[in-house]
Amino acid sequence: MKSLVLGVLLVVSLPWPAAADKGSLRLSKVSDFSWENCDGGHDPVVITSLEVEPVPISIPGEVTIGMETKANIPLTSPVKAVVTLEKELRPGFWLLIPCIKNIGSCTYKDICEIIDTFIPPGEPCPEPLHTYGLPCHCPFKKGTYSLPKTSFQIPPVKLPHSLSSGADQTLQVDSLGQSPGVDLLGTSA
Repeated sequence: MKSLVLGVLLVVSLPWPAAADKGSLRLSKVSDFSWENCDGGHDPVVITSLEVEPVPISIPGEVTIGMETKANIPLTSPVKAVVTLEKELRPGFWLLIPCIKNIGSCTYKDICEIIDTFIPPGEPCPEPLHTYGLPCHCPFKKGTYSLPKTSFQIPPVKLPHSLSSGADQTLQVDSLGQSPGVDLLGTSA
């Protein structure tokens, strides 16, 4: 099983990198964005639709996200996620970005535990999850989860130079560590 384990939770619940300090490298925009289910949408968990507006995405700025995810099986702890982040250094030559401070190409043993650190069990789900009746803790029941177009503020962020320059980058997320997963492609500037 793979895909973004309810990608909404990763976008909404996980922290953005630290606010940009004076003199740090800042990501100013994502100039292009695309996504696909790498297996043709046949896995137990798939993203059935994902809309991101505007493109380019300004950072800091506002982004509107609408998505639908379908879980064909219940998801219970532990839910392992393998994240692969690559950057195109020149056409056809991709560099794997290492995992540093839980950013980059990382393996997370249990996404459920990570979610619990940001939204402690027993606390209500944050907006907009609460408004749309979306769960924010494992287990996630079999079914379809929809987030209507919702706007989020993106704060200023600092990133390592390897992630903040204007080359194509790919992000693949495999839950339970099985390939092929979901690819997200973006170009930063």
